[in-house]
Amino acid sequence: MILTIAEARSLVEAGMMAVDHTREEAQVIADHLIDCELRGLGYGGLSRALSVIERIRNTATPRRPISILQESPVSASLDGGDNVGYLVGRRCTEIAIDKARAFGVAVIGASKTWYTGMYSYYLERITAAGYAGMITGSGVQKVAPHGGTEGRFGTNPIAFGFPSATTPVIWDIGTANLMLGEAALASRLGEPLPEGRAFAPDGRPTRDPDEALKGAFAVWGGHKGSGLAMVVQLLGMMTGQATSPGPQRDSGLFILVVNPQNFTSAEDFMQRVSEYSDSVRATRPLDPARPVRVPFERSVAERNKRLAAGTIEVADTVHAALARVAAGAPRRLKTRA
Repeated sequence: MILTIAEARSLVEAGMMAVDHTREEAQVIADHLIDCELRGLGYGGLSRALSVIERIRNTATPRRPISILQESPVSASLDGGDNVGYLVGRRCTEIAIDKARAFGVAVIGASKTWYTGMYSYYLERITAAGYAGMITGSGVQKVAPHGGTEGRFGTNPIAFGFPSATTPVIWDIGTANLMLGEAALASRLGEPLPEGRAFAPDGRPTRDPDEALKGAFAVWGGHKGSGLAMVVQLLGMMTGQATSPGPQRDSGLFILVVNPQNFTSAEDFMQRVSEYSDSVRATRPLDPARPVRVPFERSVAERNKRLAAGTIEVADTVHAALARVAAGAPRRLKTRA
């Protein structure tokens, strides 16, 4: 199904309002999910909108307003109120930017949230304000440590962003070999997973996404990725996340924002980031047909391509399911992660 960007955005907003988000909240969520689609990450776009709707419709406890539990001039701890992380992450980012502007640094933590999305989305806003940042997030124990087959970590993304005189340098990765949205989308489409990415509940390697969603994902990067995943999990615990959070609830979010002007001329730093990025791109490539790239360049190129076309491609099954919700389908849906 080919949709215009405006059609896709309206569909997501309608779906979010169908589960009692305000129009403003729906617009915040839709902006994040459409940005995923524009970057070619369909598993985090309209497919993820369905997962958000399913989770809300299958949760009896109503969400609460996002609140600040404690605060200092350079820090804040937020209770996400069991709101979807796109809302909590946006609020945390806004607070972090304001504090970094006033005091040069900000450390923000949040818990009681879920599905915080692409951290590069928030870092793009942080770098646009002229600041450097780091974001980590943790959640349900879905990823097996190196050498194991049972979940102990979340998919635990970690991301860094640096302002530049040109395109910011943003590195955003998950510490799992498989992201939750990828498995959920494969389940919706009835497609197998790549080899070596997941384990069934009994520990067998599996390519079945439904078995993987009940079992565990493999960690990224062997023992090094496993160590990084544990560090991210501990940062989430520091922000208030439960030691063993339940499925799609009580995730932890940690944001650090630094004004480069604490150390040097902000303008000079941004110019040097740009020059250094150019030097990385100029590295002699192994394959002349594949020049060396800087993190975030692929995302920007994909987004610009789709913005120029004005359209995105969405799986028919995903479009049909979201259209039913937007039109007022029955309130209880099959749960997928």
